[in-house]
Amino acid sequence: MSRQRRQSLIHTLFEDEARAVGFGRVAGLDEVGRGALAGPVVAAAVVLDPAAPLPEGLDDSKKLTALQRERIAEELRRTAAAYAYGLVGPEEIDSTNILVATRRAMLQALEKLQPCADFLLIDAIPLRESGLPQKAIIRGDSASASIAAASVIAKTYRDALMREYDCAYPQYGFARHVGYGTREHWAALREHGCCPIHRRSFRGVLPEDEEAEEERTTAEERVTEEERIELEEEDEKVTGEASEPTAT
Repeated sequence: MSRQRRQSLIHTLFEDEARAVGFGRVAGLDEVGRGALAGPVVAAAVVLDPAAPLPEGLDDSKKLTALQRERIAEELRRTAAAYAYGLVGPEEIDSTNILVATRRAMLQALEKLQPCADFLLIDAIPLRESGLPQKAIIRGDSASASIAAASVIAKTYRDALMREYDCAYPQYGFARHVGYGTREHWAALREHGCCPIHRRSFRGVLPEDEEAEEERTTAEERVTEEERIELEEEDEKVTGEASEPTAT
C-alpha cells in the first residue's frame, strides 16, 4: 500500500491581505530553540518575493525532515526578497528569561533585514517592541507562507550552529538532539555536568545543590515582579501555556 503524501496547508492569504492595503514588504517572523536546554534561541525574518513560486512542500519546520528543510532553506535563500537572522545566547537567556530573549532575537533579525519590512506576520508572539504594524497568528508557521519560511530558515541555521558546538563538546551529542532534553542529553548532563552553552536557569540543567544556590540570582528574579507577571500573562494568553520553556 503506497504511503500518502502529507498535505501542506500553507498559503499566502495573510500576505495578500497586507499587500492589498498598501504594505509592500511583508516579513514573516519565527523562532527556534526556545525550549532547548542548550544553545541560542534563533529567530529569522523572511520577506518572500510574491513573483517567485513557493518552495515545494513548504511548511512548519517541525513537520519536515532534515533533508526537506535543507532543500527548502536553500531555495528560500535564493528566491526570497530578503531574509535575516537574530541570535541570543545562553548567558543572555539566563540573565533575562526565554521570552525576552526570543523577542530580542526577533528584533535583531528585523534590524538586519535589507530592504526593511513594513508589516510583520509573527508566529504567536506579539512583538510590541517593534513599531511596525503586525499580526500575531496562533500556529502561524502552519498557515502563513512567510512564517513557515522563517521557521525553516531559523531551524536550519540553528541546527548548523549546534553541529559546530558538537565538535567543541562531543560528549553531549548536540548534533543529534540540537540541545533539547532528550534521554541522551539528560544522561550526558548527569555524567559530565553542564558546559558553557547550557542554559543554567533552566530546571534540571544544574545539579540540585548547585541549582539551589543559583536560585538566588535566577533570571526570573532579575526581572521586576511587574514585568514578570505581565510576561507570564501575555505568554499564556498568546500561546495557551505558561512561560515555562517548551520545545519548538
